[in-house]
Amino acid sequence: MRQGLKRTVATLLVMIGLYSLLGFLILPGLALRVINQQLEQYVVVPARLERLEFNPFSLKLDLYQLRLGEAGAEQLAFEHLHGNLQWDSLWTGALHLADLHLERPQLEVRLDPQGKLNLLALLDLPKPAAEQPQKPAGKPFPLRLERLRLDQGRLHFQDQRPSQSVELRYDAISFELANLSTLPSESAELTLLANNPQGGRIDWSGQLSLMPLSSSGRLGIDRLGLQSLWPYVRQNLPLELKEGALSLSTEYQLDLADKPQLTLRNASVTLSPFAIEAPDGRPLARLQSLEIGNTSFDLAKQQVVIGQLRSQGLEAWAAREPNGTLDWQALFATGAKTPEQPGTAAPADAASPTPDTRKPAWQVLLQDAQMRGTRLHLTDRVPEQDVELLVGPLDLDLRDFDSRGQSPFQLKLNSAIGQGQVQIAGQVQQTPLSARLQVESRDLDLRLAQSYISPLMRLELRSGQLDGDLQVELQGGSPLALSVGGKAVVKQLHTLDTLKSRDFVKWQQLTLDGLNYRHGEQLSIDQVTFSQPYARFIINEDLTTNVGELLIAKPQQPAAAPNEKPETGGKPLGIHIGAVDIRDGSANFADFSLRPNFATAIQQLNGHIGTLDNRQPAPASVDIKGKVDRYAPVTIEGGLTPFNPLERLDIATRFQRVELTTLTPYSGKFAGYRIRKGRLDLDLHYRIQNGRLNAENKVVLEQLQLGERVDSPSAVDLPIRLAVALLKDTQGRIAIDLPVQGDLNNPEFSIMPIVWKTLRNLVLRAAEAPFKFIGGLVQGSAPDVDLGQVDFRPGSSELEPKAQRNLDTLGEGLKQRPQLRLEIEGMSSQPSDGPLLAEQRLEREYRIVYYRMLQRRGESVPASAEQLEVPDKEKAPLLEGIYRSRLKQQPPTEWAKLKQEQRASQMRQAVLDSWSNSTLLLRQLAQARAANIKRYLVERGGLDDQRIYQLDVNVGESSADDKVSVPLHLGSE
Repeated sequence: MRQGLKRTVATLLVMIGLYSLLGFLILPGLALRVINQQLEQYVVVPARLERLEFNPFSLKLDLYQLRLGEAGAEQLAFEHLHGNLQWDSLWTGALHLADLHLERPQLEVRLDPQGKLNLLALLDLPKPAAEQPQKPAGKPFPLRLERLRLDQGRLHFQDQRPSQSVELRYDAISFELANLSTLPSESAELTLLANNPQGGRIDWSGQLSLMPLSSSGRLGIDRLGLQSLWPYVRQNLPLELKEGALSLSTEYQLDLADKPQLTLRNASVTLSPFAIEAPDGRPLARLQSLEIGNTSFDLAKQQVVIGQLRSQGLEAWAAREPNGTLDWQALFATGAKTPEQPGTAAPADAASPTPDTRKPAWQVLLQDAQMRGTRLHLTDRVPEQDVELLVGPLDLDLRDFDSRGQSPFQLKLNSAIGQGQVQIAGQVQQTPLSARLQVESRDLDLRLAQSYISPLMRLELRSGQLDGDLQVELQGGSPLALSVGGKAVVKQLHTLDTLKSRDFVKWQQLTLDGLNYRHGEQLSIDQVTFSQPYARFIINEDLTTNVGELLIAKPQQPAAAPNEKPETGGKPLGIHIGAVDIRDGSANFADFSLRPNFATAIQQLNGHIGTLDNRQPAPASVDIKGKVDRYAPVTIEGGLTPFNPLERLDIATRFQRVELTTLTPYSGKFAGYRIRKGRLDLDLHYRIQNGRLNAENKVVLEQLQLGERVDSPSAVDLPIRLAVALLKDTQGRIAIDLPVQGDLNNPEFSIMPIVWKTLRNLVLRAAEAPFKFIGGLVQGSAPDVDLGQVDFRPGSSELEPKAQRNLDTLGEGLKQRPQLRLEIEGMSSQPSDGPLLAEQRLEREYRIVYYRMLQRRGESVPASAEQLEVPDKEKAPLLEGIYRSRLKQQPPTEWAKLKQEQRASQMRQAVLDSWSNSTLLLRQLAQARAANIKRYLVERGGLDDQRIYQLDVNVGESSADDKVSVPLHLGSE
């Protein structure tokens, strides 16, 4: 018995020894050799496994230093692989590994330009035999892995298919998987950490189930550099990435059991910074940061819910090209498919209708979005001159946005546009289209419209700003229902006629209160207010107007075919204006077809126009007041129907104290005489009822005096001077009544022939009347004193004592005759005044130039140059500069040979000759003489300044006693 037990123990020991020998030494060596032989046979690059260890008792397997590839450029390698097989694998029917540990793995994944994977090219496998019928997939190999670890792994990915290769590197990869199994309804816990050299990081943790394949957990990607992945984008879109980094964090759930199902929860994405450019270097978009948070994704529902979006510092550039397309469109079009060329055959089944199998569109829900500090650089290259607009900084808020558009979303926008500001707030719905918005604008620069006005009018928009408080409502449909209500203000509008560089239309402010516009139906404004409006209207020599000159003719459209019917317009737009207020308006009118030209100005226009409505026959009340040439009052009162004035009109217009000298061009053309003096009162009362005119015109001329005769082919052949004299009453007035009646619907009816016929009859009934001067105004005055003129010393405008005594006498006479009017005709004489004016001007020029020279030297000077005395020794040097500045030339070269005194005398005489013949100096002296006479009579004589008229100055001859006489003229009411 003992002997048998010994043999058994000995046999068992021998077997254990043989098993140990086989497991520890023979099998690892044999396996290492076989593995290296197989690697050498099937791997096309150098490949070797350095060491293999196996523990037959614990079933632990260790592989050391596997290398596939050239030394230093291995494509697949690891330092150590440790596996621990469990004995229960023999009876459980599943491979059971307690631990699988991989240290320092290294993997090189490359795709060549043809898309071939380098790892497949490593193996030289025999070609498979003829294709065998595919067998149905069986059950997966039963496996249970308690723990899988990967430490300090490295991955290098390179894709050479794009024009610029894509490279990704991750070092220090750490991966751990617990309780992995191919058995049904079992899941494993996994964690993954990976870092790249640029500071990026991948953090993945969760559960993984192989049967069925599903996973859930959390994935985080931090600072993923988009530069490395951008070639994939550039392959389809020609955009250059300047910078960009992406971070992602989300909870996920993936299920591939039946059909793919993927859901993301609590996802957040951060893009910061980001910048793209066009291939030619033009900037397209820059972004400081974009944060998306509290987001969910559901593949089965095709739904993305973005809980929060925050954008900061977005800056974008866009331009409309001359062909009308956006530059972004051209960039994206390069990646689109080429459209089918005409003439190519379509597929055989292209014409046959196919049922609509399109999948429902994805739904994107944006719950809360905020964009801050956005700037849009917009350029329009369609006009001849580029229009550039900076929109921003722009702040945008969106709430409850649904891409399917079946529910309204809230919109709030606040943006600067140039120097202006726009605020928009309200709600919008896409399906059906509707919107209700509050739009507020402040100081929007209207000059942006200049490039669009220039092709239509020769007009420059110098300034203009738009303010608005509007409510906009939009309802989709056919036709589109658009309504706009609120208030609009156009401020500081100023337009310029670019042909003549003159003001055309301008105003300080145009206010539209109670604005209500309904598209295609009605435009209603409760009140229109013009503040300081101005307009210029000019009749040119050829009878064209300045308005017609500004319009640029459009190319003629081709004529319509004979059988083509013109389009008929729909219902006209209803226009209703509750009231129009004019405040401090003005206008200029000129008629250059007359000789001399006629021009007048209307100022201080203030008034009110009542309700204007093209759908109501009621007339609008008119009450406007103003002044012609600053002093003559104008009133316009009554009522009219502006959209059909021939139906009903009752307007009374009154002009008072209009200076008749402004009408000289018309009197010269039609009467043959200029108007020397006079004022006009004009009352016009026009009544129209159903085209019948009944007009009453009353004209009162005060102190009318005709001037010299004018040759005019249009002048009437009548004794005009005689008629004027005879028509004056005892107060010097001419009153004329000109009634006019007729049918305005009759094309042969004309108002002017009736007016001229009435005037002709008045003139023919007139008789001759003498023109008398009034003498003997003051008792006790010397009979030989001539009060009709005031004598002045040559070169002087100061009143002498004798002249003052004469004016005192004249003033007393005018006080006794308040109906008399005095006319002063300023006078100067070139022979008498010219040389003295030149001497005075030269002395004044000496003082001015010497004064400036002392100032530059820093010397003490009096308060003004008039108080300065110029030494005689300084005058010669000063004269040189005065000569050059006055005559605009250098002294003649022959003067250089003269002596200093002779040369100075020549220059002095040349300067004096220039000034002594100056018409300007002579006129200024004449005006000063007339002004001093008027000032003396008003301030010393106590006369009303309205009784004294200053006539145009004249240049005459001096009297025998070397005095210059200023003639005075008397007139009466």
